[in-house]
Amino acid sequence: MKLLLDTHAALWWLTGDERLGEATADRLSDATNQVLLSAAVVWEVAIKRSLGKLETPEDFAPTLLGAGVQPLPISLDHAAAVERLPWHHRDPFDRILVAQASVEGAALVSHDAALQPYGVQLVW
Repeated sequence: MKLLLDTHAALWWLTGDERLGEATADRLSDATNQVLLSAAVVWEVAIKRSLGKLETPEDFAPTLLGAGVQPLPISLDHAAAVERLPWHHRDPFDRILVAQASVEGAALVSHDAALQPYGVQLVW
């Protein structure tokens, strides 16, 4: 199964935060699943860190990639798919993650219930 990390899921998994939940952590640790880290997540973290709104380990992306998470660039197909999304959610980072999950056939690892109306599979 392909699992695309939402920003909070990536950070909670990295830091061992109990909010991630045991079932979700088990899915992410299951070697039969392919875990993906979107460039959008790295971008969102960089913006929030630069604004002083988020404290994270500086090496969060390299650490996740070193643990076997696969990078997912934002492709032209991903960007174009955003246009077809209804406006259930206005956050541009969440919208690109929904588009990426849809295009890639991945489940989105997110605790954000506002993403449910998009019809992508949410894992939590």
